[in-house]
Amino acid sequence: MRAAVLTEPGRIDLRERPVPRPAPGEVLIRVHAVGVCGSDAHYYREGRIGEFVVEAPLILGHEAGGVIVAVGEKVPEGRIGQRVSIEPQRPDPDSAETRAGRYNLCPHMRFYATPPVDGALCEFVTIGAAFAHPVPDTISDEAAALCEPLSVGIAAVRKAGVEGGSRILVAGAGPIGVLVAQVARAYGATEIIVSDPDSRRREAALQFGATAAVDPAAGPAEPHVDAFVDASGSQAAVTAGVAAVRPAGRVVLVGAGAPAMSLPVQRIQQRELVLTGVFRYAGTWPAAIALTAGGRVDLDAMVTARYPLERTTEALESDRRPGNLKTIVEVANTCD
Repeated sequence: MRAAVLTEPGRIDLRERPVPRPAPGEVLIRVHAVGVCGSDAHYYREGRIGEFVVEAPLILGHEAGGVIVAVGEKVPEGRIGQRVSIEPQRPDPDSAETRAGRYNLCPHMRFYATPPVDGALCEFVTIGAAFAHPVPDTISDEAAALCEPLSVGIAAVRKAGVEGGSRILVAGAGPIGVLVAQVARAYGATEIIVSDPDSRRREAALQFGATAAVDPAAGPAEPHVDAFVDASGSQAAVTAGVAAVRPAGRVVLVGAGAPAMSLPVQRIQQRELVLTGVFRYAGTWPAAIALTAGGRVDLDAMVTARYPLERTTEALESDRRPGNLKTIVEVANTCD
């Protein structure tokens, strides 16, 4: 099969790799579409993210959808031909975290495109059958792939405690910030403020559910929101966001920023704010598929660039193009 392989920082080679064989309990998926995540671009440019270092050739890509073409032992053959969205995780089923339902925190996790585990920018991948989620024909291949970042948005909104009538502030109008806004609207939030210094991104946020989009340079907001979600990783954004949260509100950190930053501890204490983080997701795919199929979240409209597998390098560089929101690599399509 063809695979787009990161061979060194800044270099992607199209190589031939053996088609993987599904182990017992796994399925083999022909990949149709892969979304480009900021982490993919970071690995491509820097060769590392924090403690995760690329030390050998690596296939990037963890936002993927496709069709099951073969199954391993103990998986019903009736699953062959199903269109699926891939939850790109392989947790240890016996870890304490997995058994408690927090499998995203499993210390033995093998996650697509996180060194040394290969990802989905190739023609075929395997995954545990329970992590290949069937999607209806009303969901496109691209939307099936984007259920992965949507799941991050769902995890963040759940942590933020959003419900009918909630007021929420979101820092960062990149793909995750826009998805948080869409999910917050679907969960009943009535005030969704998105903050971003880029005017194009602010305009996009307004198209995808934000009730207001503000420039952080305008100054800190008054403390009135029920929850703040940071999707920027910016120290300044986190500080301003904490200041905007009412007493007993919630602060959810999603954006990957510096390994450490200063926090207004006294303000957090005196307002009894709940501060937490989001690391991937667990149990989010049913909601992601339902929200997409029901039209409550529009994933297709977020796609602003498409490239074939052989142009993966251009896809990984597309985040630098003004106005780009989400890039898809079209590995195959249902007509092939």
